[in-house]
Amino acid sequence: MPRTKLSADARRAATVETVIGLAAATNPADITTAQIAAQMDVTQGALFRHFADKQAIWAAVMDWTATTLLARFDAVTGVTPIERLRAMFATHIDFVVTHPGVPRILFGELQRDGDALGKMSVRALMAAYRERVTNLLTEAKAQSLIAETVDIPAAATMFLGMVQGLAMQAMAASDFTTMPAVSGRLFDLFCDGLGVAK
Repeated sequence: MPRTKLSADARRAATVETVIGLAAATNPADITTAQIAAQMDVTQGALFRHFADKQAIWAAVMDWTATTLLARFDAVTGVTPIERLRAMFATHIDFVVTHPGVPRILFGELQRDGDALGKMSVRALMAAYRERVTNLLTEAKAQSLIAETVDIPAAATMFLGMVQGLAMQAMAASDFTTMPAVSGRLFDLFCDGLGVAK
């Protein structure tokens, strides 16, 4: 059966999906372009027609992650900013459970020296994420839904840290399935710290 010829965009998307899948079971630093090509049933030459080098592949994974996550965050609904924060938190946890290779790649990129493309993408994602959380916390404070004394930047850091901490623990246990149940209790504790009325 002849192989289906994919468009350049479809081939890049398939590469990103393949890398994320491989990273779920393999240390991202050990993933080679030969493995990626073999998993996709293409040659390395075909792979490099769409990416300048391996770093460009990693940057594409980070760009896809940022675009997908931020779009999902922007689509969350809720009557109050606290409800939207809860939905954003649940959305992120669901994303990590569905794509366990992403946090492994993300943490790997952050360990690189200098300003690699992937590392810069991670920084940009975290800044955009922090901005969304900060805006919702500021809105919640303006509506007296959280305590007047809440340190908004510290609360935003805690919010991001909760997801990162859960992801690290899931990676250490090689089990992402418990994240949703634990995350709900963790968010309730976060709300207690903010002084959200019950």
